[in-house]
Amino acid sequence: MDLVVGASESTVKSLLGKLGSLLAQDYTLIRGVGRDLQYITDELRTMQSFLRDLGDAEQDHRMKDWMKQIRDMTYDVEDCVDDSGNRIHNPRWLRGDICCYFLVSNVYEVLTWWPRRDIAGKISDLKVRAQQISERRQRYGVNNPEAAKGKNSAAEGFDAAGNQDRSLALVAAMDPVGVDEFMEKLEHWVNDETKKAGVLSIVGYGGVGKTRIATALYKKLGDQFGCRAMVTVSQSSNIEAILDNIRSQVKPESNKDHERHGRSEESRLAAALEGLQAQIRRGKSTIKAKCRCLGTAQETEGGTKRNQLNDELKGHFQENSYLVVIDDVWSATTLENIRKAFPQTDKHSHRGRIIVTTRFPAVATARRGQEGDHVHKVVPLSLKKSMELFNQAYSESKPSQNVSVPDEVWKVCGGLPLAIVAMSGYAACNSHKHLKWDEIYTKLFPDKKRREELKSGDILNSTPAEAGKDTRKGLTQEELGRIVSHCYNDMPAEIITCSLYLSIFPKGSRISRKRLIRRWIAEGFVSEKDGMSVEDVAETYFGHLVRRKMIRSVEHSNSGKIKQCVVHDMVLEHIVSKASEENFITVVGGHWLMHPPSSKVRRLSLQGSDPKRAKDTEKMNLSHVRSLTMFESLKQLPSNSFKFGTIVQVLDLEGCTDIKEQHAKEICGMFLLKYLSLRRTDTKELPKAIGKLQNLETLDIRETKIVKLPKEVCSLERLINILGGDKETRRALKLPEEFVKKQKMKGLRVLSGIGIVGELEDLHHLTDLRKLAIYKLELTGDSANLKLSSSIQYLCGYSLHTLVIHDESSKFLKCLDEMTSPPESLIALELCGMMVQLPVWITQLDAVTKLTLSITALRTDNLSKLSNLKTLFSLTFTLAAEKQGPEIMAILAKNKLFSDGHIVFPDGGFENLKLLRLCAPVVPLVSFMENAMAKLERLEVRFKILEGIYGVENLARLEEMYLRLNDKDGEAMTNHIVEEMKSAVREDPANKSVVRIIFHITTTD
Repeated sequence: MDLVVGASESTVKSLLGKLGSLLAQDYTLIRGVGRDLQYITDELRTMQSFLRDLGDAEQDHRMKDWMKQIRDMTYDVEDCVDDSGNRIHNPRWLRGDICCYFLVSNVYEVLTWWPRRDIAGKISDLKVRAQQISERRQRYGVNNPEAAKGKNSAAEGFDAAGNQDRSLALVAAMDPVGVDEFMEKLEHWVNDETKKAGVLSIVGYGGVGKTRIATALYKKLGDQFGCRAMVTVSQSSNIEAILDNIRSQVKPESNKDHERHGRSEESRLAAALEGLQAQIRRGKSTIKAKCRCLGTAQETEGGTKRNQLNDELKGHFQENSYLVVIDDVWSATTLENIRKAFPQTDKHSHRGRIIVTTRFPAVATARRGQEGDHVHKVVPLSLKKSMELFNQAYSESKPSQNVSVPDEVWKVCGGLPLAIVAMSGYAACNSHKHLKWDEIYTKLFPDKKRREELKSGDILNSTPAEAGKDTRKGLTQEELGRIVSHCYNDMPAEIITCSLYLSIFPKGSRISRKRLIRRWIAEGFVSEKDGMSVEDVAETYFGHLVRRKMIRSVEHSNSGKIKQCVVHDMVLEHIVSKASEENFITVVGGHWLMHPPSSKVRRLSLQGSDPKRAKDTEKMNLSHVRSLTMFESLKQLPSNSFKFGTIVQVLDLEGCTDIKEQHAKEICGMFLLKYLSLRRTDTKELPKAIGKLQNLETLDIRETKIVKLPKEVCSLERLINILGGDKETRRALKLPEEFVKKQKMKGLRVLSGIGIVGELEDLHHLTDLRKLAIYKLELTGDSANLKLSSSIQYLCGYSLHTLVIHDESSKFLKCLDEMTSPPESLIALELCGMMVQLPVWITQLDAVTKLTLSITALRTDNLSKLSNLKTLFSLTFTLAAEKQGPEIMAILAKNKLFSDGHIVFPDGGFENLKLLRLCAPVVPLVSFMENAMAKLERLEVRFKILEGIYGVENLARLEEMYLRLNDKDGEAMTNHIVEEMKSAVREDPANKSVVRIIFHITTTD
C-alpha cells in the first residue's frame, strides 16, 4: 500500500464529521448551499471507500496523481468549513426565547450576508471541483482496484480494544546486542588516563548501530567526566546552533546570563538605531557615515558569534574534563569547525574525549595521524547475534500468537540491527496471519541470486579478523530502505497518519508521549473506538508504533509507562520524505535539506534558527497553516505571522524564546485553536482575550512565569487539559474565583499544577476529571478542608485515577482520614506533607501502581502497611530537608528513632515492586530481608549520609543500583559501602542479582 492512502483516507474521515456538523446548522447557509454540501459529502464518502479498497493494489502515476487531487481538495474543503465556522458561528443570542428567534434571526442574516455569500461561492466552486476530479478518473482510465480487496491490514482497520497493553516496565541501560566483542576495547580507550584528549570516530552505514554504541558509551562513562554533551549534526548544519547546544549542556547555569547578555546587546543596538533616527530627523549630514558604521558593527557582531562561542567553550573545557558525542556528521569541514571549540592538548589540560559517528569513511579519516585518535568501523552482526537480537526484539513486541518465524527472516536483514528490529516488529504484529514469506522476500529483493545469497546467511558467518575490518558484507542502503519502507507501509492507515506526525520533531529529539498523543487528538487523527475513550485509543496507537519498532522508548516514568521516545534516523528520514511528498507537513530548518513546498502549507515545523533557512518561510503562503510547531525562537517567523492564522488548530511553542506580549494577543485571535502550548517559554501572563478561544481543549503553560489564570478562561467550556505550575519548584498556578462559581468547565480531564487558595475547595462538578495535581494549599478553616476532601472522595467515584497533593501545613492531609470510603480507583498517588503515620485507607488501594510520599517518616511500620499492596510498581520516599523549615528537620532528626535506627524491608512484601527510591539527607541503616521485593529491578538512594545497605544479595531480580551522594565530603565513606555491596554480590556467583552499581557525586542537592 502506498503511504498516500493512509494519509488521504484519514483526512477525508476527519472532514466528513465536520461536514455533517455544518449541514445540521441551517442558519449558517444561504439557500442552495446545503445541496452543494450534501453532494460534496456524498462524493467524499465514496472517495474514502475507494481509498480503503485500494489496499495493496499496484498504483501507477495516474492513480497517485488522482489520489493527490483528492487530498488537496479535501484540505481545501476543510479550510472552507473551518473558515465558515470562524466567520459565521452560531451566536449565543440565537439560542434564546423562540418568540424572539424570528426577529433576531433576520437581523443575523443581514449582518452575516456578505461572509455567507462569500462562503457559498467557495462551496459552489468546490462542488464543481469534486465533479471534475470524479470525471477525470473516468476520462484517464483510473480503474477500480478490485483485485486488491482484503489483501492489506490497513484496509481492515485497527483493533484498538484488542491491542491495549497495560504492562509496565523500566528501561534498563543495556549494551547493544553484538557490541560485546569490542565494547571493552572502546571503554578502555575512553578511560585511558595516559591520553589527555582524542577523537573516537565510529563509522558505518545507516542502520548498523553507530548511534546506539556511542549512546551506550555516553551513558555508561559520562559520569566520570566533569561535563558532557551530546548533539546531532546531519545534512544541514548550523555551526553556531551546534556550539550553542553544546554550551547549554556543559554550562546550563550560563543560559540565563547569555539571555541577559543577548537582551542587553539588543538594547544597545536599539538605542543606537534610535539615536541615528533622531539625527535623521535633525538632518545632520553625518548620518550616512554612522549608518555604515552601525552596519559594519552588526556584521562584525554576527561574524564573531562563532568565535565567542569557541572561546567560551575552550575556556570551560580547559578547566574541566569533558565527554562530547557528535552524532551523524556528514562533512569533514563541519567536524573541523566544531573541533575549533575544543582546546589544544598540553600537560596542563584536563582529560577530554570526543566521540563522532558518521556514515562516511572520509570524515572518520580526515584527521588521520592525529595523536590519540581512533577509528572504529562497525560491521554487521554475525548470524548468531542477528538471531539473538531478532528474538529479543520479537518478544518485546508481544506477538498475539506463538508462531514460529523462519530463520530466513533475520538472515535476509544482512546483520543490520535496524533491519532486524524492524522485521521483528513486522513479524510480531502479523503473528495472527499466515504470512507468505517467499513473496515478501521476492518483493524486497527482486534479484534471485541476491535473494538466495541473503537467505543462506553465508555472508554473516565470517568473523572479522580484527576490530575495524569489514569482512561481513551486509545490506546496501537501497535494500535497507526497502525493508524499512515495507515494514512501515504495512501498518494500519490511521497509525500511518499518526506516524507521519513524528516528522514535526527534530532529528534525535526526545518526544514526550503525552505531548504527542494530545496533539494527535487535537488534529482529529484519533476518535472514540470500540467503546474506548479517545485518550485510550491514542495510547493503543502509540503502543502499536512501539511494537512495530517505529519508535523506541528512551525513558519510562515512575509509573512504568513510556515517558519519552525517539525515532531512528533512517526511519525518520523515510517519514519526513513521505510527509513532504504528501504535503502533510512542511519542515524548515533542522537537519533535513528539503525544497520549499510548491503548494499550500498545511502543517509547518520550524526546527532551527538558521537565518539562511528563515528566508524560506518568508516565501511561503502561511494563510492555510492549521498546525504550527516552533523550536528555539519566534524570530524564524515573518512579522505578524500570527495575525492571519485564522484556521490554526494546533500551536506548539514549547521551549521557544522571544515571545512578546503582542504575540500572546495575536494568538487569542486564532479562534479555532484546540491545542496551545507555551511550556518553558518566558510568557508572563495570559491576556483577557483568551476567552475568545472557545474551541480550546489543551492549555499547557507549565514552567512559565504565569502564576494566575484570567477569569475569562472559565468560559472555555471545551477545555479538557489545564497544565500549569512547575513540577520541580512546585510553583502553583492560581485559579480565579469564577472557576468554582461558574462551574462551566465540566469536561476537564486533567487539572495539573494548580494552587487552591481561598474558596476554591468545591470541585464536585468536575466528574470527568482523571488527574488532579495540587501544588499549593491555603485553605481557611476545617470546613474548607473537609469540603475539598469530600470533593476528592466524590471524584474518585467517577474518573479520578491520579492524585497529587502538596500541603506544607499538613492540615489537609490529616483530614484525609475522615474519608468515609477509600479512593480505591486511584492508580497513582503522591502526598507531600509532614506525615508520621499514613492515612488509614492507604492499605486498601487495590489498583495503585505508583506511590510517592514526600516529607514522610521512613518507618518500618509504615513499610509493613505498604508491603501488602499487590499492584504497587513504584515506591518513592523523599525528605528534602534543605528546602523545608525546622519542622522537617525535626522529622529528619527523629527518623532513626521511629524504627530504632534500622529500616527493614520485610520478607515476602512488595511482591510486584520494581522501582524503589529513597531520597533524604540522612538515610538510616537499610536492610532487605530474604525474599524481600522479589521483582525489584532498580534501587535508587540519594543522600548526604548513608549509614549502610545490607541484604542487597537478597534482591533476586535487581538489575541496577543508583547511589547519588550530595556531599563530596562523604565520598570515602560511601566508596566503602559500595565496595561492600559489590563483595556481597560476588560472594554468591550463582545469584547474579546486581548487574550494575552506579555511584554519582554531586555538590548540589
